[in-house]
Amino acid sequence: MLTKKQLDLLTFIHKRIQRDGVPPSFDEMKEALDLRSKSGIHRLITALEERGFLRRLAHRARAIEVVKLPDSMGGPSNVTSIGAANTPVPLPQSSGVIELPVMGRIAAGTPIAAIEHVSHHVAVPGSMVGGSAKHFALEVKGESMINAGINHGDIVVIREQDVAENGDIVVALVEGQEATLKRLRRKGSAIALEAANPAFETRLYGADQVKVQGKLVGLIRSY
Repeated sequence: MLTKKQLDLLTFIHKRIQRDGVPPSFDEMKEALDLRSKSGIHRLITALEERGFLRRLAHRARAIEVVKLPDSMGGPSNVTSIGAANTPVPLPQSSGVIELPVMGRIAAGTPIAAIEHVSHHVAVPGSMVGGSAKHFALEVKGESMINAGINHGDIVVIREQDVAENGDIVVALVEGQEATLKRLRRKGSAIALEAANPAFETRLYGADQVKVQGKLVGLIRSY
């Protein structure tokens, strides 16, 4: 039987990966559970791992797999793989596979020139691109988002949209010329494009300098 905090953390991780396609950071987990330090999150994760609900994956920072869910959350049928690898959710065969165009590379570092041509196609689970919105894929270049589980060479799946909420990871077109993959924050009249790697600085722009082109909804990694 799980404690309230353990269940709260498992629920938060599960819902966040379903919503965003990437796991929450330890800081976000700490804030969501109103804990004073990240050590409390580590203890909760260890307890969930010991009880068989989570499994940490070796050799990948902050990589966690949800092995099972309690009956109150729908049981094993809702299991989601999460973590730095951001492993796609195992899907029933009926979900099908959809091919998306890979629109070149997107910078997870300093912005690079926006790319509009299709370089190739990639197969993704049908449930990753549900709904009527258009989707496309991009190959990640750079390491500024590694603490959000996004590594150099990964393929990110993007839902086309021109709006975003604070904290969303988006494809942002900067000054109409350069595209980058970052977490978006609004700071008064300015927009901050935040990296998920302390080696990279947050960049501030005027609202008229940044155009959201899409939101991250999934990730594909090859080994």
